[in-house]
Amino acid sequence: MLSAMRRTAAAPLALAILLLVTWEVAVRIFAVPAFLLPPPSAVAARFATAWSDGTMLRHLLPTVGELLLGGIIGGAAGLLIGVSLGLSGAARRIASPYLVVAQSTPILALGPLLVLWFGPGPAAKVAICALITLFPLAIATLVAVRDADAGLLELMRSLGATPRERLLLVRLPSARNGIFAGARVAATLAVVGVIVGEWLGGTAGLGILLNLARGSLFDTPLLFAALLQIAILGVSAYGLVLFVERLTSRLTR
Repeated sequence: MLSAMRRTAAAPLALAILLLVTWEVAVRIFAVPAFLLPPPSAVAARFATAWSDGTMLRHLLPTVGELLLGGIIGGAAGLLIGVSLGLSGAARRIASPYLVVAQSTPILALGPLLVLWFGPGPAAKVAICALITLFPLAIATLVAVRDADAGLLELMRSLGATPRERLLLVRLPSARNGIFAGARVAATLAVVGVIVGEWLGGTAGLGILLNLARGSLFDTPLLFAALLQIAILGVSAYGLVLFVERLTSRLTR
């Protein structure tokens, strides 16, 4: 398994190295100013400096806290709504159009309103993160629960299984892959939601660091370093969902 994982990671890693080398060489050959496009070596040095002087950690911790809280709230609400609508055709017909409208509304349009309601503190960021997490997970769960194997459900009914038993023994196990597919999308969108919330106001967070780096500090390498940290955070959130998915797969065998 370890050797297979290494082979899987080899091609993306080689491509990343090739792109970084090309970037470094091109910037130096064409003498691109660092304030426009710093070379990867300068970004890496600034990234290390931001960690060593505490700047990155000071802004990372609030973002991680808002991400975890918002993701848990949005994920739980999305699961509950998705399962409820997946089980009830009447509720699904009533609520589905509203889910589509809410999902198609840009979070940037709702952000100022949430800041007005909750203030510029962490609550607004958590609310934005929860909302942007809720909808993809709710829709994925709805579809997965609704499309459970009709033959198995009919067999369970003939055996006298209660609706609760049919949900726990047939619908949820068969919906597992669909739910986790939605969770993977929601995990990466949650990072976007938190960063958008921090852009709209606050005193600390990776979104705030982006604003500082491109604004008052005019520190382009720090801007790229903050983007790198956001990317790492997004990959970590995605990886956490994959870990939970594989863990539940082993536990349910």
